[in-house]
Amino acid sequence: MSAAFRPKKSYSAYVLGALLLAYILNFVDRQLLAIAAPEVKAELGLSDTQLGLLLGFAFALFYGVAGIPIARLADLSSRRTVVAAGLALWSTMTVLCGMARSFPQLLFARFGVGVGEAAGTPPSHSLISDYFPPERRATALAIYSCGIYFGTGFGFAGGGYVLELFDWRTAFWVAGLAGLPVALLIRLTVREPPPGASESAAPAEPLPFRAVCAALFGSRAFLALTAAGACQALLGYAMLSWGTTYLRRVFELSAGDVGAAFGLAAAASGALGVVTGGALADRLAARDTRWFAWLGAIVSLLAFPFAAAFALAGSFQNALLAFALFYTLNNIYVSSLWTLVQNLARPRARATASAIQLALLNIVGYGLGPLLVGVLNDLFAPAFGAESIRISLLCVSAVGAASAIFFMLCARALPGELPRRTGAQ
Repeated sequence: MSAAFRPKKSYSAYVLGALLLAYILNFVDRQLLAIAAPEVKAELGLSDTQLGLLLGFAFALFYGVAGIPIARLADLSSRRTVVAAGLALWSTMTVLCGMARSFPQLLFARFGVGVGEAAGTPPSHSLISDYFPPERRATALAIYSCGIYFGTGFGFAGGGYVLELFDWRTAFWVAGLAGLPVALLIRLTVREPPPGASESAAPAEPLPFRAVCAALFGSRAFLALTAAGACQALLGYAMLSWGTTYLRRVFELSAGDVGAAFGLAAAASGALGVVTGGALADRLAARDTRWFAWLGAIVSLLAFPFAAAFALAGSFQNALLAFALFYTLNNIYVSSLWTLVQNLARPRARATASAIQLALLNIVGYGLGPLLVGVLNDLFAPAFGAESIRISLLCVSAVGAASAIFFMLCARALPGELPRRTGAQ
């Protein structure tokens, strides 16, 4: 830790908690449309393909396009300010989602949510890397990543509850307004550390954007890791975006019942997986850095049978159990993914590196995953009716299992790259 910046462990934990709260809100706002999809579809007269665009591509495209310049700004200026401003923007646009009266209006609002949320994760990853040294970084990033699962759980459960008591518009308004005070809290209470502070590195000069891209895309480990993450993102976002619709459509259940059960299963199993993965990664990678990637390969293959069982389940209870087991295993890799990105990048390029990978992961995963399921649903519907969604989810499950190939390729490249890159700060 830099002599000029030595925060107490309690304050580092506070910063992690504040960023985690923002990340929870990030996924609450993101998942509301998934639980409200049947109502939104009915009121606005949408097809499943249009719904797939709203659930994934409309968000992911602008998230990916805006993320890189915003992260570049974060690397060159105040990361806490970028996070706070992004949170305020995506919260405001979530409120506007609840005001939409047509497909184009909702599409525009989802664009805005994507732009705002692009300012959240990359600067947060970079801040966490400066508050926590390399030997504790995977665990810290794992705790931050729990925001995915807590936000998903609150979004599904809380959204389903508000949906039944009021309507889908009220759910968006409540979630959006909740983010504004948190944005102010982060801006006023989070200190901005010097880049590289946790590694006792001298303040580094910012790299030109071209040099950052050349270093990342010249790394075989980064390319293989990104391909693995894209396969996993396609599966994960497809499951989260269509999982509740699948359960409501096939088993004919209410939004409240499905939202509460699926949200709790996603929150508990996802958090268990990512925290377990962070602890395992810190311990195993201390012996051999290739464990960061080997772990991802192993759990990707172990998770596939449970993903298939979820899609083919004969009852709601069996589907929920299969999903919980799948989601626990399939999230063990997450902290390793983000730790490798931060370790492969230089301190003044970490937000940009995270944004570049997030852009690729989200355009492929969040952009194509939900859209692919929607297209397949419409394609299979004439022959299979409501059961068509089972086949669609089974198809994307196979894509997730294929990520094991790319994790192994990443592992092969790490010994020659990781020491060289982390040493050249």
